[in-house]
Amino acid sequence: MSNLDRAPVPSVCGGRGFVVAEPVRELLSPRHVKLGGSTEVRRLLPNLGRRMIGAWAFVDHYGPDDIADEPGMQVPPHPHMGLQTVSWLHEGEVLHRDSTGSLQTIRPRELGLMTSGRAISHSEESPRSHARFLHGAQLWVALPDAHRHTDPHFEHHADLPTVTAPGLTATVLLGGLDGATSPGTAYTPIVGADLALARGTDVRLPLEPDFEYGVLAMSGEVRVDGVPVLPGSMLYLGCGRTELPLRAESDAGLMLLGGEPFEEELVMWWNFVGRSQEEIVQAREDWMKGDRFGEVHGYDGAPLTAPELPATPLKPRGRVR
Repeated sequence: MSNLDRAPVPSVCGGRGFVVAEPVRELLSPRHVKLGGSTEVRRLLPNLGRRMIGAWAFVDHYGPDDIADEPGMQVPPHPHMGLQTVSWLHEGEVLHRDSTGSLQTIRPRELGLMTSGRAISHSEESPRSHARFLHGAQLWVALPDAHRHTDPHFEHHADLPTVTAPGLTATVLLGGLDGATSPGTAYTPIVGADLALARGTDVRLPLEPDFEYGVLAMSGEVRVDGVPVLPGSMLYLGCGRTELPLRAESDAGLMLLGGEPFEEELVMWWNFVGRSQEEIVQAREDWMKGDRFGEVHGYDGAPLTAPELPATPLKPRGRVR
């Protein structure tokens, strides 16, 4: 998924200096961003208060949107580097195309995982014949330096492992949780899990104390460690937890995101994750010249034009503002 902000602000994130070493309850409110077509997203990361959770560096939540008479998601070809994109749906379908030749319709609770490596481009759109509702999340995972120049590739996994408890089904989409491991390729110690809770469920989910965590509320009424978390918001939990209390006041859907705090400092701008302003400038120039990122075939429309770079140089700010 693209960051369609026409004036994206460069930021430096990562590093352990701003990791909260103990359990906390920090509620993150979203910023509303128009994505393309009739889709508006709620952006949780990067946030005014926090830029990363483990290697998770970008989180958008959208829907549920009634797109019965709308085109739905329409995101033209755009570039990525230095990251993985994770597509996750609760309702609807998204058609993915990329410059490696991948063509895949992603459906609810199926993992669409694109590793950009050194450079890739892709498009995302609702199929012309699509379901009435569209509801999901798009996320980015920052690649560590040792793997950020890897060959670009796309993975689709329709059969994912689950962890169950009375009233809870946790689908592991990336990394591992309670002994269950996703088939998706991960480059850092990480976890991404979709949590479906039945009304009245009161459960404690096992966690890794060395990971930092956040919980994105997708639907329903739920208390996370006693804190009400409304759909479209996220609760940052810090580190040092061995379990997470969850109580569902109604049927509810959550996403658990976590991982070891990301040690490297990153520069994020538009759809690029690099290590310096010079890398970002070069990536933008390559995209505008038609170099390096390849071509997406089959999308009916022109690729996105990169926004202008800001005049001011980057200033390191760490994991939080």
